[in-house]
Amino acid sequence: MKAHGNAIKYGDHVDTDVIIPARYLATQNHKELASHCMEDIDKSFVDRVKDGDIMVAGVNFGCGSSREHAPIAIKASGISCVIAKSFARIFYRNAINIGLAILECEKASESIAEGDEVDIDFDAGVITNVTKNETYQAQPFPDFIRDMIAKGGLMASITEGTK
Repeated sequence: MKAHGNAIKYGDHVDTDVIIPARYLATQNHKELASHCMEDIDKSFVDRVKDGDIMVAGVNFGCGSSREHAPIAIKASGISCVIAKSFARIFYRNAINIGLAILECEKASESIAEGDEVDIDFDAGVITNVTKNETYQAQPFPDFIRDMIAKGGLMASITEGTK
């Protein structure tokens, strides 16, 4: 799996309440959730995000509530991968469950700037900052998790085998 896009950068401890504010949790509509993604910390996010863009953040990304709405909103907004120094564990698992590609990489998190052009080889864990001509190595997921993400998440990968 590969990704290519421009970086949209955030800092440390971005919690699920700012990824998708609680006032929008009554809907299960993914596009509706995406239309409110990040609005409490970045009102311009939904207007500037493009399909394939890469979200880059610091430590403890996705901390807070254990809602799946947060990775769903990010994925539905068009983000192809989130790179962070570290993820809150429940967000980490929820991202895999809904098929949102994520990578932990301290050096990429520190070096990639807002707007940088980024290529990702998710299978190898290689992140390339095209703008700065730099490459960073993340730990790739095992094949079965990469396969699950590629199929759209846990339920999609399970139900595929029953069709």
